Amino acid sequence: MRAWLVRGFWLGLFHGGVQTGTSAVSVHSPEAASSIRYIALGLVVVIGVLWGALDAWRGLEGRGMVWFAAALVAGPLAGIVGVVGRSLVDQTGLEALGPALTGGAAFTALLVMAAAAVGMGVGNALPQPEQAGTS
Repeated sequence: MRAWLVRGFWLGLFHGGVQTGTSAVSVHSPEAASSIRYIALGLVVVIGVLWGALDAWRGLEGRGMVWFAAALVAGPLAGIVGVVGRSLVDQTGLEALGPALTGGAAFTALLVMAAAAVGMGVGNALPQPEQAGTS
């Protein structure tokens, strides 16, 4: 499977799940909703940074374009998963799909790309692993 598809699918699925979880917390405990939202976004950023750093450290070819394409997959997927998940939690309707596929998808794509870019910068600064068969 293509690297960008794997990264985009899992980060989109994770961010959609985070949106659903945040909605569930806000329904059951409205006073905790604002703090949990920042923690949840922080988790998405941490995963993007770590995965981007690992790709740079391993020397993945074309990693910038891989993460660009992954962000374009993650954005709409997170929007769809988030709307479907929130509809189960707080009766969000189909009218939320349009904004989720435009502004929400753009936010998720930017979040994934920025986190991966920071991670790739960190990964490039780390010492590279030794290549097998070289002395």
